[in-house]
Amino acid sequence: MKKQQLVAAAIFGLVVIWMIVPDNAETITEATTEAPKTVVVIPAGESASEDPQIITVRAERIAPQTYVEKIRVRGRTQAYRHVEVRAEQAGRIVGNPIPRGSRVQAGDLLCEMAVDNRDTDLQEATSRQEQAQFEYAAALDLQARGLQSDVIVAQLKAALESSKAQVARSQLALEKTRIVAPFDGIVETRTVEIGDLLNAGTVCASIIDDSPMLLVGLVPEQDVSEVSVGSRVSGTLLSGEQVTGTVSYLARAADAISRSYRIEIEVDPQHQNLREGVTVELQVNANEMQAHLIPSSALTLDDSGKIGVKLIESGNRVAFRNVEIVGDNTNQLDPGIWVAGLSGTVTLVTLGQEIVFPGQRVEVNFDWDK
Repeated sequence: MKKQQLVAAAIFGLVVIWMIVPDNAETITEATTEAPKTVVVIPAGESASEDPQIITVRAERIAPQTYVEKIRVRGRTQAYRHVEVRAEQAGRIVGNPIPRGSRVQAGDLLCEMAVDNRDTDLQEATSRQEQAQFEYAAALDLQARGLQSDVIVAQLKAALESSKAQVARSQLALEKTRIVAPFDGIVETRTVEIGDLLNAGTVCASIIDDSPMLLVGLVPEQDVSEVSVGSRVSGTLLSGEQVTGTVSYLARAADAISRSYRIEIEVDPQHQNLREGVTVELQVNANEMQAHLIPSSALTLDDSGKIGVKLIESGNRVAFRNVEIVGDNTNQLDPGIWVAGLSGTVTLVTLGQEIVFPGQRVEVNFDWDK
């Protein structure tokens, strides 16, 4: 029984070998006779060959450009000045205060208080000044004739100066019944109404100076050395509005909690009607360098996992060059990424970089030296 099984197995094996060997031989023969395919590099945008024996790889000539490295900072809008205007003396409001949201100029009336007895105090002080002036002039005349002592003349002079000071105080007290705007701006808050009694130090209104508006943020300590006063800045508000400005202040001391440095940017005059407290994404111009703007799809990795690109160099040979990504270009008309590490104008493999390998010779149907 066992002998019959062995014979059957041997016959089955011979049949299988007979069926397989001719097919393998034919496949090997076809593989041996198949012609090797040619790798051809063409400029981006040209049509590829329809020949199945030709592998098409696309390349593009890319020249270096000046790239300004940008530091991204999260910030917000802030008024140049925001001041609470307070009463300097007590008084009752008799004039209708200016409405909130009104734009005022320096010197415009914000709150008006009752004059009360301040006007009569000024008249009394003025009369005493006239009296003191007359007495002092008479004493000088007597002194010139030797009929008045120097002590009396000095006392009358002091009385005259005291009366002048009293007139000045009375005039100032009368002027302070009118609380005016200290600078051009917008009335943000109004805390009093007609009939309210203001004590010294009570807030009449608060004013925002929005010309210019500021953009403020915190620069990380590892980037602060690359920023300087006068650097140009672009920003994007949450609404999508684009603003530009110039760095006007950079703190010398770091924030105790975040270890970051405060930065202030004066917005250019053409950007008006900005509101305070709006979140903004800032991009601060830092170092300038020579870099290449390439398609992000052109990036590849070498055997060690380092990022780089493949180029067509002298002799039409493929070369791998490591690069460092330094920025990106979000412009829809010319998107891509900025890389450093390439020298001069290069012929970059933009499509098919995974097909070719470093050192491989390829056919080029355009003069890459041009």
